[in-house]
Amino acid sequence: MFDTIQFQYSGETLACEKVKLDELAATYGTPLYVTSTQSLVDSYQSFERAFADLPHFTCYSVKANFNLNVISTLAGLGSGCDVNSGGELYRALKAGVKPEKIVFAGVGKKPEEIAYALESGVLLLKAESVSELRAIDRIAGELGKNASVAIRINPNVTAETHPYITTGDSKEKFGIDEAELAEVFDLFGTLKNLSLRGLDMHIGSQIFDTGYYVEATLKLLDIFNSAKDLGFGIEFLDIGGGFPVTYDPKKPATPIGHFAEKLIPILAPTGARIIFEPGRFLVANASVLLTRILYRKRNHTGKEFFVVDAAMTELIRPALYHSHHEILSVKRHDTTIVADVVGPVCESSDFLARHREIDAAGEGELLAVLSAGAYGAVMSSNYNGRLRPAEVLVSGSEAKLVRRRDTYEQLVQNEVF
Repeated sequence: MFDTIQFQYSGETLACEKVKLDELAATYGTPLYVTSTQSLVDSYQSFERAFADLPHFTCYSVKANFNLNVISTLAGLGSGCDVNSGGELYRALKAGVKPEKIVFAGVGKKPEEIAYALESGVLLLKAESVSELRAIDRIAGELGKNASVAIRINPNVTAETHPYITTGDSKEKFGIDEAELAEVFDLFGTLKNLSLRGLDMHIGSQIFDTGYYVEATLKLLDIFNSAKDLGFGIEFLDIGGGFPVTYDPKKPATPIGHFAEKLIPILAPTGARIIFEPGRFLVANASVLLTRILYRKRNHTGKEFFVVDAAMTELIRPALYHSHHEILSVKRHDTTIVADVVGPVCESSDFLARHREIDAAGEGELLAVLSAGAYGAVMSSNYNGRLRPAEVLVSGSEAKLVRRRDTYEQLVQNEVF
């Protein structure tokens, strides 16, 4: 089992650290997200070891998993946060992250979100357009504040990843194109409530080839040198996240040390403080989604289905990206079967795996969907009137509920009838 070292069989039963998953399902029900504290610690520390020789600041990308306890665990290790909305900023602050360790990103910040960030005292607001720079300047002036900003550059580097998670291509909505930078730098002479303190980029997620990072970083450094020549005191270079993790053991992720070996030599001479924004890298393999088999069925062609109580409403990645997640039976079996693992939602795209060799578990048994810690619970929904799942955090032999399951009453609590 690849990167899921904290999820191993204890005897014949799959466990998270020292807690057996069937016991958690009996206590908290299914579907259920189970997260390993030690896995969070291990991932964060491996990242920090890789870049130890580079003056840097790690800001966990909250969008990957915004459970307060996950944020708090990483903050306790020294991490800051990268947030993309007022709601994520609220969560980070609620989890105890100091505002001066928070950077606020996002291509479409509302005026009230900009004001919230400025009033909270975040380290940087990352601007992605000329219009946004003007809006931040105006709001900062109204509040009597000077806004520390970074501009997000679109380096026009198309990395080999799923098209829905590439963000550094000029065809996408993110960042300011290189062709606009002369106008942007001139603009700072007229915007009196802004201080340009950083340059930022992000080229996408699940980038296996270090060459794309090097290419984009060199472009960012050219802009950094141009900005310095114009008299800007750039303190921060933010190269984003997107470092890969292993979902499919047949496609192992590039080790984080390989990225460090390529990036440290070109970033260290700048003298700037480097900001990293790992999200998936820190949390993806820290969680599993537990689900119970409701029915097994076979159609007239002999095709087998496991109908489970988790669905695209709990984990949409397979439906959205055709993403691979390993699936294990919580109880070991000696035989396997090739089947689709599907949910109860009324969509043909509601599947967790297609044509997958899997343990021949029976109705009522439990399956664990691995690598579910990133873009799992945060993307869950109430489609089909389903209840968002509970979440449990395990530390050693202790387990605690960190999110209660939705109730039917909550489904309608904000409606006016």
